[in-house]
Amino acid sequence: MIPAAFAKATIDREGAVGEAWLAELPAIADDVLARWDCIPAGETMHGQVGIVIPVQDERVVKISFPHPGNDYEADAFAAWDGRGAVKLHERDDARYALLLEQAHPTTLMEHNEDVVVIAADLHRRLRIPAPDGLPRMSEQADTWAEELHRDATELDHPLPAAAIDAALAVVDELGRDQPEILIHGDFHPRNILRADREPWLAVDPKGYVGDPAYDATTFLRTRAAHQLGADDLIKLLNHELELFAEAAELDPERIRRWAHLNMVQSAFWGRRHGFGRARSGSQLDRFIALCDELALSWND
Repeated sequence: MIPAAFAKATIDREGAVGEAWLAELPAIADDVLARWDCIPAGETMHGQVGIVIPVQDERVVKISFPHPGNDYEADAFAAWDGRGAVKLHERDDARYALLLEQAHPTTLMEHNEDVVVIAADLHRRLRIPAPDGLPRMSEQADTWAEELHRDATELDHPLPAAAIDAALAVVDELGRDQPEILIHGDFHPRNILRADREPWLAVDPKGYVGDPAYDATTFLRTRAAHQLGADDLIKLLNHELELFAEAAELDPERIRRWAHLNMVQSAFWGRRHGFGRARSGSQLDRFIALCDELALSWND
């Protein structure tokens, strides 16, 4: 039931805690399957932090490694109630287990036509008044500012002081007072799946309360990495930013300012930790250089 690649990745990332959770995972799966009267109907799949078990009646059981990033996933699904996202049928918060509407494994990342418009339209539909009890993005503003000051001082980087000051201004002017809107929190093409009830549905939300324009920058950052070899990538991404803003009914300048902060943070993060797709070597250098270039472009 537990894919070997998922088990290895979990242990590599979480160590002994991950190994202990994997030992309990078959019993957790058996329990929730029995309690929700679910009969497995296909091979177990997995993402980075959880397994997905297809069951009868076009549903899936998802069980995630217990960590704060998944604390509010069920709350987001419940609030949307199928509006632009897969529908939640059952939840077991203590086990980080969900019974969800089934979608197809094809992601928007694998789609070639109207990708930006499809994502932007879905993003617009997911914006609803936030329910009570969800974490506010604004609560991270002090941490963002502290990390920017520290990284700008400690790391070797080519970003001018004006770019750092502009990122800090975004934190102060946009980050500390954000709308009471439910946002996905990890909105990128791999978290948008083909479906039957609607052409595309969102999965794997973090469930934050904050500025939808901030949420849009995650999509643009992923697009940047995916199109790294494209001719005149900066021009292409600026066009996609404008296109996303129009289709999502957002202010493009607000997205651009959030994107500048996001790229400065990403440039520093890459220098300290690497990225999931590139931990070292020439590929990491290319990603960091792209973050630097985008940070400067979106600061103009």
